[in-house]
Amino acid sequence: MDWALSLLMLLILRFTRSESLGLGCNWGLHASHPLPPDIVVKLLKDNGINRVKLFEADSPTLRALGNSGIQVMVGIPNEMLEPLATTVSVAEEWVSHNVSSYISTHGVDIRYVAVGNEPFLHTYKDTYVQTTFPALKNIQAALIKAGLGRQVKITIPLNADVYQTESGLPSGGDFRPDIHALMISIIKFLSDNGAPLTINIYPFLSLYADPHFPLEYAFFSGGTTPPVVDGPISYSNVFEANYDTLIWALEKNGFSSIPVIVGEVGWPTDGDPNANVEYAHRFNQGLLDRIVRGQGTPKRPYPPPDIYIFALIDEDTKSIQPGNFERHWGIFNYDGTIKYSLDMGNNRTLVPAKGVLYLARQWCVMAPGASLSDLNIPEAINYACTYADCTSLGYGSSCNRLDARGNTSYAFNMFYQTANQQKGTCQFSNLSMITKIDPSQGSCRFEVMIDVGRHEPVRSPTISSVKSMYECNSILYFVIITLTMNLFVFSSAK
Repeated sequence: MDWALSLLMLLILRFTRSESLGLGCNWGLHASHPLPPDIVVKLLKDNGINRVKLFEADSPTLRALGNSGIQVMVGIPNEMLEPLATTVSVAEEWVSHNVSSYISTHGVDIRYVAVGNEPFLHTYKDTYVQTTFPALKNIQAALIKAGLGRQVKITIPLNADVYQTESGLPSGGDFRPDIHALMISIIKFLSDNGAPLTINIYPFLSLYADPHFPLEYAFFSGGTTPPVVDGPISYSNVFEANYDTLIWALEKNGFSSIPVIVGEVGWPTDGDPNANVEYAHRFNQGLLDRIVRGQGTPKRPYPPPDIYIFALIDEDTKSIQPGNFERHWGIFNYDGTIKYSLDMGNNRTLVPAKGVLYLARQWCVMAPGASLSDLNIPEAINYACTYADCTSLGYGSSCNRLDARGNTSYAFNMFYQTANQQKGTCQFSNLSMITKIDPSQGSCRFEVMIDVGRHEPVRSPTISSVKSMYECNSILYFVIITLTMNLFVFSSAK
């Protein structure tokens, strides 16, 4: 009977996929100059992206999604798990304000509530282990009380580190011993309520974490890398092997049929030698081709019910603790322009955002008369990169090949643009000047930011709020300053 059910599911899903491509994207909001929500919704619709995953219940974003035909997964940040776990009344209030009201009043098609985001990640050191499941149960109770128990399903987006395999093969898959009992309880609760499990899979991070990881195995084409043989199954890419490790873990624990959504999967374009446009295009095109074909994995031949690409747009204020690439996952640049072409199926390719308004076409650069030996340069670069995004200057990144003057100019300009080109923000101890000539070089793009002041209701950030947005990555900026000074010494020696 299992094979018959699998065949039926495969036929149904392939038919529905041919009628409407189930393509989703993660829409994050950690940006100093966010695109207006109505422009983003138009961008989604123009590109046939009919599902979106939000990390928080942001009011302007949800309002813009009203009556759009786009299905929504709305997230609850980890910081809210503790109060939600404490009492069901808090959950009822949250559901009323962030789910019921947007469905009934604004016509938002909310399909899922994501309770937390990777709450059992090793790096969180059990911070959310005690609160995640109670919060999940309270949100479910609140949805039922609101009459939304059938319409809106609960889920928990989990990192792939919640399962492991001692044998190194998918068939050895099981849940981590420290959270095994908790995982079984959560999965049973989801299954009993007709809700899916959500998993985030990142082949890029496998490559980033292990210098010996076979490059070709990270992509869907497989290349010349020998396959991983697991009994009668051969795996040519890590995505399938990772996903099936979870499926094996579920089957071993009695949950062979629970739906599994892929909540995050993608490839960054900057911030690391392996984070580039070529690799991102290769990976995401391979992913899209699988979605269009309705292709699953060896253990589950039918595709996941939903797959959400990470991410839609770059976010220049995201934490870079995991790596500089964290701000560069978007298939679009911060302003909705296209990074690389993608075949979206049905003879469609990516189209950019429309109606975006920009600040004046001018840039802040190092003045021609300024000397690289000026002792104020290191402090100026450090200041600029503390409050603006200089991750593209890091090793192996898109602006890594700039010379010393180019590095300095890039840092100055990012601060100037992040501060909305306000008067006085291109004054670095008489080292800088404003130019109308685009200083971009090759793959290194000198930005001109969106004019958020002309895009209502998005509020233009002040310089003080810009300062508070950014964490200072002292290692990155030390490297940038050192590189700039070394380039100066080298050029002087010549």
